[in-house]
Amino acid sequence: MFSFIVSRILQALPVMFVVSLISFAMFAYVGDPVAIMLGQDFTEAQREALVRDLGLDQPFFVQFATFLGNAVQGEFGLSYRLSRPVAELIAERAPATLELALTAAFIALMIGVPMGVYTGLYRNSWLSRFFLTFSLVGVSLPTFLIGILLILTFSVWLGWLPSFGRGDVTRLGWWSSGFFTWSGIKALILPAITLGLFQLTLIMRLVRSEMMEVLRTDYIKFARARGLSNRAINFGHALKNTLVPVITIAGLQLGGIIAFAIVTETVFQWPGMGLLFIQSVGAADIPVMAAYLMLIALVFVTINLIVDLLYYAVDPRLRVGRGKGH
Repeated sequence: MFSFIVSRILQALPVMFVVSLISFAMFAYVGDPVAIMLGQDFTEAQREALVRDLGLDQPFFVQFATFLGNAVQGEFGLSYRLSRPVAELIAERAPATLELALTAAFIALMIGVPMGVYTGLYRNSWLSRFFLTFSLVGVSLPTFLIGILLILTFSVWLGWLPSFGRGDVTRLGWWSSGFFTWSGIKALILPAITLGLFQLTLIMRLVRSEMMEVLRTDYIKFARARGLSNRAINFGHALKNTLVPVITIAGLQLGGIIAFAIVTETVFQWPGMGLLFIQSVGAADIPVMAAYLMLIALVFVTINLIVDLLYYAVDPRLRVGRGKGH
């Protein structure tokens, strides 16, 4: 297991290196950071001094080595727009994005998997047809339109839930959470549903198709011939084998939820990293954009490692195969 983890980490290093190179290219060649930081009225001496302070007078590879060394330490320089350390801005916004993404993923898994199992076992029932029809809405409608419709229904017409913001939050050291206040929970409901609806329908359809496929296999027929109960067959054998592809999709979708929460955070003005990224794009704030890109790449690499490890827990064939390989 240890060698497996080390090999996956070594495979991830070139990916992170390429992403850091792309981020540095954005950092070095997009926009004019000196003009952005100094504004319109500045002297040539002020410009030259700032160029030296930022290290922009150094050769390309020297600048890249400095950037890579700072990135390893979690330092990405100052935001051009806010004149604050980028790492500090990311640390402030990360709790909001992670809270939203994890809630959306929880909703997608806790509702999508049971719906998929039910529609796979009872394919011809009216409830299964309703679930499949409902899934078409989540797959077809774009995220921003779902968010707008939810705001129109539950905020404008019914007045039950807030349409923007995060509500009151509780500070736990550097971390902030809205789970401990009623206004924070209410503010989380609509954006979490908006962000998780596509993943919910995707997981439901995947579980359904995999469940139907597994139920047709020979070992399920053999289990029925042995006289095992439907509960033991459906949940002890079929569902467990269905979870392997589900883990892959769910893991990648969690990374996608974090990466592409931009639209949801913009619609609901949720103060997370996605909204910070959109604001930075409008102001050509390259340090924030580069930091966000590298952070998302790190999230995907970490999730892929976790998914690979979960394979070992769910599918014993992988452990047996690896043991024979050794």
